[in-house]
Amino acid sequence: MLKNISMVPLLASGDKINYLKIGDRIRIMRSNQKRTLQEIADACDLSRSMISKIENNKAVPSVAALVKVAHALGTNISSLLEHDAFLNAILTSRKKAEENLTLTDKGYYIYPYGSEYHEKKMQPFLFVARKGEVKQHEVSHEGEEFIYVINGQMKMQVGKMEYLLKPGDSLYFSSLQKHGIMPVSNEVTYLDIFV
Repeated sequence: MLKNISMVPLLASGDKINYLKIGDRIRIMRSNQKRTLQEIADACDLSRSMISKIENNKAVPSVAALVKVAHALGTNISSLLEHDAFLNAILTSRKKAEENLTLTDKGYYIYPYGSEYHEKKMQPFLFVARKGEVKQHEVSHEGEEFIYVINGQMKMQVGKMEYLLKPGDSLYFSSLQKHGIMPVSNEVTYLDIFV
């Protein structure tokens, strides 16, 4: 049962960081649509340079930026993250999630669950954020989100409201509202499901 899970710090300082290889998929989709880097950048409100870095796997954007890129390409975030497999069920071990966390440009780490599942209707992520590493940010994008805190504490800004979330707390909101997180404890681990 989830309430019995006790998460420990997932990455010690200086540990190897894994990077998602989604840039190739984004570049192929953009090329197939015969669209320029600038067209995608304008549609996402990102710089041309950032889109180029993403496509060349030199930068991993925030999840909110990935949602915008996916929307600009006429797809969803799950399609950018999934492999070409058609499986009925995906089991992810805790070890696999912990060993494959990816650092984003906002300073937090993510792991997309079920990336092998084709055409998901939701995209669950494991997030790990550390105090002093997360950059102050506010993002908005289409869809809805559900956040469940596993370990640690964080402040969650949604619109003009700020919430203090502790282990076992959850928050459901429209992602169209500007939102962002900031760790309160040294490290916070949480599940974030995008629909």
